[in-house]
Amino acid sequence: MMEVKIEIIDTGYFYADGGAMFGAIPKTAWSRKYPSDEMNGCVLAMRSLLVQTADRCLLIDTGAGYKHLKSLSYYRFFGLKDLKEELRLRHISPDEITDVILTHLHFDHCGYCTLEEENKLQLAFPNATYWVSEKQWHAFRRPHPLEKGSFFSEDMDLVEQSGKLCLVTDPQVLCPNISLLLADGHTSGQIVPLIQGGEESILFAGDVIPLLASVSLEWISAYDVYPIASYDEKVHLLELAVQGNYRMIFCHDAYAVSSKVKKTSGGLYLPDRDSIRNSLKDE
Repeated sequence: MMEVKIEIIDTGYFYADGGAMFGAIPKTAWSRKYPSDEMNGCVLAMRSLLVQTADRCLLIDTGAGYKHLKSLSYYRFFGLKDLKEELRLRHISPDEITDVILTHLHFDHCGYCTLEEENKLQLAFPNATYWVSEKQWHAFRRPHPLEKGSFFSEDMDLVEQSGKLCLVTDPQVLCPNISLLLADGHTSGQIVPLIQGGEESILFAGDVIPLLASVSLEWISAYDVYPIASYDEKVHLLELAVQGNYRMIFCHDAYAVSSKVKKTSGGLYLPDRDSIRNSLKDE
């Protein structure tokens, strides 16, 4: 299998309510693992992945972008980075992006797919194919009232109109190094990319396991629309990570970027403490 180059890009931060992030888990428990401010706000990262192979240049998720900041001001976005500029710092033109894999279509994962330039929307990556699961696309187009506020049509309308949208119906191999798995729970049909061929194999678990603390099976966010499915999908992904010795990326953890996972003799899944990589926020 050919070598791949993987880089993590933190596109910025925002605050989410701790009660929402940790659901039924009381603050006396979660506050020992994840800090919050006086308003119960937890700082979350928006983490994208840049993956380069011999013939492809891919992005996994794009962050929130800039279009909706006023309407979403209660999330208190800060430290935002322009994804195009981040690519240019790596000597990559936005036109060179061949694929954009979107784990799901909540605003903090796909907002930068389109940009407002010269008073009109433009594709941020005009030559890319945009990969979305079919189940997620249906949820996006016909959202349940409980999830509707997480979707913005402006993020994806132009992608669809351009003919560059590709819907994924089943788990598939995108290219020799990258497989697209599917997971429900947080939302319908989230894509979970598995990247192999680099120094380590990477599992980008997205919002199924968004934080290091979320490795605990019962720690399920109130944002998850199907919490029982979330539990089952977490078991599946964690078992996959253990068996494959995969490094799991935590897309929203502002303090821990990634770790491997181990399974105890009692059947519990725990982060491998020796493998945890801290966020740039802590450096």
